[in-house]
Amino acid sequence: MDWWILLSGVFVMLLVLFATGLPIFLSFLVLNIAALYLLSGNFNGVLLIINSMFDTGTSFSLAAIPLFILLGEILFRSGSVNILFNAVDALIGNIRARLYAVAIVLSTIFGALSGSAMAVAAMMGSSLLPEMRSRGYDRNLSIGALLAGASLAPIIPPSVMAVVLGILSKVSIAALLIAGILPGILLALAFFVYVVIRGRINPALAPVSARSGLPARERLALVTRALPFLLIIASILGFILAGIATPTEAAAVGCVTAAIICAIFGNLTWAKFVECVRSTAGITTVITIIMVSSVSFSQVLNMTGSTFKLVAAVTALDLHPAIMFILLQVLPFVLCMFIDQIALMIMLVPLYGPIVLAMGFDPIWFWTIFLINMSIGGITPPFGYTLFALHGVTEDVPLQSIFRSVLPFIGIFILVIGLLALFPDIILFLPSFL
Repeated sequence: MDWWILLSGVFVMLLVLFATGLPIFLSFLVLNIAALYLLSGNFNGVLLIINSMFDTGTSFSLAAIPLFILLGEILFRSGSVNILFNAVDALIGNIRARLYAVAIVLSTIFGALSGSAMAVAAMMGSSLLPEMRSRGYDRNLSIGALLAGASLAPIIPPSVMAVVLGILSKVSIAALLIAGILPGILLALAFFVYVVIRGRINPALAPVSARSGLPARERLALVTRALPFLLIIASILGFILAGIATPTEAAAVGCVTAAIICAIFGNLTWAKFVECVRSTAGITTVITIIMVSSVSFSQVLNMTGSTFKLVAAVTALDLHPAIMFILLQVLPFVLCMFIDQIALMIMLVPLYGPIVLAMGFDPIWFWTIFLINMSIGGITPPFGYTLFALHGVTEDVPLQSIFRSVLPFIGIFILVIGLLALFPDIILFLPSFL
């Protein structure tokens, strides 16, 4: 059987399994067992899957995932959200489109602290969006600003998706985490400028602020109260950049720092901490099961020989590297509209890895842009999970309106990706210090 027929059949079967509503981990497990049976004619190959699942599940790198999730849970359940909101609101001050700007900055900070786009979208949708609507801010632009800010969570460390991508692509997780800092800040700045310009061009979109009379001393007090929370980010990134700790060890330091700060300055109690641990255990279990059930997928592809033949076919095309780069990024952008982000990474990364090396692309540069592409998938209609997370807390808003609200920000994402492709040093500057 030709390699491309075999490869196409594998992906079609996987998509069919997804369409049946079967959990992601079971879809990969069924596909792997079926493929091994077809290749060997018996079920002896199941031992390969079991060994692969054990090796993946006991990987030290995976420990960073529950730690980053726990960090976000501590922040959200301790009431620290209100402290950060008041500080950002006071810092931005009395400008037109102030709450749009607050939404972008606050979502970026929460994304950097938690790493979960869906959690940030749900939290902001239930807390800030009603306030924006009550003050007469445009509904669609408000929703778009919230979703755009939330979508930065997988890019700016700590990021669960960056850890997963690092494991799958076999590149430095520390470098991948650090590489997302400048692109994340650049995207946040682009979103900030966009909403402010929209507010100035059309004043009806952004009523004049009602907090112009807030005394400077009170603003300073609000900002000062939030400063200790910056130690959480500083402790994680500082240890990684200084080479003192691995991402997993830095995540543990971040959790301890967050627990202490939230206990002192927030409302973290022992009961709430237990809730954080329980929630973290549930989320981590799902992610880990998906990981251990799907990593063997790349081994099955290698056994068929399809991966090597695909690389040979791609390199034989003799396309310009720029064209190949665009093709490799367009495919996940389109597929993310229909497939879960982690599932898509598991499908594509084993195929992309050899091609990236064969084309001579810098792995950190390529996979960082790939990660940004995955982040767009969370807010891309019709099946972006972050869209549904926001819709879950704003049921009075039609889903079609939420879809329309994110289109300008998706355009900004694409423009920034183009900029990062043309100027790789934006991504590679900070990792060069590792």
